[in-house]
Amino acid sequence: MEQKTSADKPPQRSRKGKDRKILLGPVSDLEEHVKPDWWRRIFNYLYLKTDGDVVEDLSITSREIDLFLNILKLSPEDRILDLCCGQGRHSLELGRRNFKNVEGLDRSHYLIQKAKAQAKKEDINIKFREGDARKIPYPADFFEAVMILGNSFGYFDSIQYDLRVLKEVFRTLKPWGKLLIQVADGEYLKKHYQKRSWEWIDKKHFVCRERSLSLDKQRLISREVVTHIEKGVIADQFYAERLYSKESLTRLLETAGFSEITFHGPISPDSKRDQDLGMMARCLIVTAVSKKEWTPPVKRKPKAELKKVVVILGDPHQTDPLKPSAVFDDDDFYTVDQLKSELTELKGFRFSYLTNHNTLIADLMRIKEKEKIDLVFNLCDEGYNNDARKELHIPSLLEMLDLPYTGSGPQCLAFCYDKSLVRGVAREMGIPVPAAIFIKPEDTTFELPFNFPVIVKPNFGDSSFGITQRSVANSFEELVNAISEIREKLGYDKPILVEEFLTGEDLSVGIIGNPPDSCTVLPLIRADYSSLPENLPQICGYESKWLPDTPYWQIKSVPADLPENLEKFIIECCLKLGERLECRDYCRFDWRLAANGAPRLLEVNPNPGWCWDGHLAKMAEIAGISYGEMLKLILQASEQRLGKNNL
Repeated sequence: MEQKTSADKPPQRSRKGKDRKILLGPVSDLEEHVKPDWWRRIFNYLYLKTDGDVVEDLSITSREIDLFLNILKLSPEDRILDLCCGQGRHSLELGRRNFKNVEGLDRSHYLIQKAKAQAKKEDINIKFREGDARKIPYPADFFEAVMILGNSFGYFDSIQYDLRVLKEVFRTLKPWGKLLIQVADGEYLKKHYQKRSWEWIDKKHFVCRERSLSLDKQRLISREVVTHIEKGVIADQFYAERLYSKESLTRLLETAGFSEITFHGPISPDSKRDQDLGMMARCLIVTAVSKKEWTPPVKRKPKAELKKVVVILGDPHQTDPLKPSAVFDDDDFYTVDQLKSELTELKGFRFSYLTNHNTLIADLMRIKEKEKIDLVFNLCDEGYNNDARKELHIPSLLEMLDLPYTGSGPQCLAFCYDKSLVRGVAREMGIPVPAAIFIKPEDTTFELPFNFPVIVKPNFGDSSFGITQRSVANSFEELVNAISEIREKLGYDKPILVEEFLTGEDLSVGIIGNPPDSCTVLPLIRADYSSLPENLPQICGYESKWLPDTPYWQIKSVPADLPENLEKFIIECCLKLGERLECRDYCRFDWRLAANGAPRLLEVNPNPGWCWDGHLAKMAEIAGISYGEMLKLILQASEQRLGKNNL
């Protein structure tokens, strides 16, 4: 292992003072504290610091590639998979040497994004994607060579998972394809590992390490405590790697089907830091060959067969209380026409549309009985019978009818409709949220434990319902008036949230896909309030979405320009929270920065607005993704999640 570190941010402990990491102090048994999936959280920017003497040294990488190419005898036209590629240092070096068909796969979202950014910066044509090595997302007989480098083999708590990785590699290699693994010399490390060490990793960070053998002597357990000279301890984490000998690795490779297993002698990196190399102190280089027959071709559907997709939308014949006129207007019909126009251009599909909610159940049953429905494209964000509280009823109905559908399920939609509940889940996960109080309908008095200004929101709601310029209060009188307006004028008789009003940048994060398997994080956007009069509060409320005659209609969305560490932190939080809440296929997360730049999560929006001029489409456009391509990405994410062939 290349001395990993934690991807988790320090948990929020208090509204006062700095965030602190909870430390364990002295530990008698390191193995007790290793989580089975430690590798999910441990690769981030600190990893690139603690292991920087090896993984960020281009000369070391270049010498390693010299050695690997000399062993494998590859040509620039060969298809090569860099499995568990990290930030892509070996893939990128191959690209610099004009290898044209190199792909990188890794579980870490942070490192894959780092690899993509570097490839773009150097104009190197390498394909990087997220994925699990136990289920490689490539067809059989695809690669001439697969490399598992940087000591990235042996992370799992069960040797059966390591075997599954090798079997997947065997499947994806062509007949007579080659595998090369760079792995820690287990027999050497059992005798020579350092029980304790510490070193400076740059001018402001140092790391202390403890190590011990597991109870069965088959894994090396490590603990790292990373300290910043001003911030204190910023990471305290445990990890483990299996220690393979030549004999045990040979048996595993043979079990996976490989032949001609050859060891090419141990290597050690020439670290300029010349301190604790840990698992990289001495590595084995082993190659193996996939002697096998070509995999029989899978029978596929005829190309002429189109996928039947039923699109469910809001009901234009019923009232919609969230719209200013309570009915569908020309803008709504134009939006639907734009959708249909783009879907018509997608090849391989046959779309039909259901909008009459009074006959929706009967219509679905009739279509299902008549012909197979491949997928339901659930775009009914208005809710069943245009009731936002019944948005979850549509997926519930589809599940009862056993129909596959796009987007999040009823449980997720129920969770995210409750702003206070989402805040609680986020805080439990260490994700920062604004200070707030919860006011029940029967409450006539309350205390405000934080300072003005504040913003008043219905706890349950959608499409900025109940959030206007008068929702921002700078005094108790304005606060009482804002609460009264929501309760009396809008007829809202449910709990209300009063949050501290943040004055920093207003941000949105869009994600299409389903982490951890595969997803696309769209470029972050921020609200540009420069056209708004100074006397109006800077919010994207009801006026900005529904009232074109107000100054708020002029608010634009522009690309956000955030410090790299801040952007990575926000994205990591979104991915973790989306997975926890079971957001599926596409989602939007709204954040706002405090005056001091500290990020705070505002809302989670599963099945967010899909219209041609919505936030998601704007983010996609910045990424060079057209509206039609965005819709197709959502369909593809659903298909992949449902276990079907990619569209």
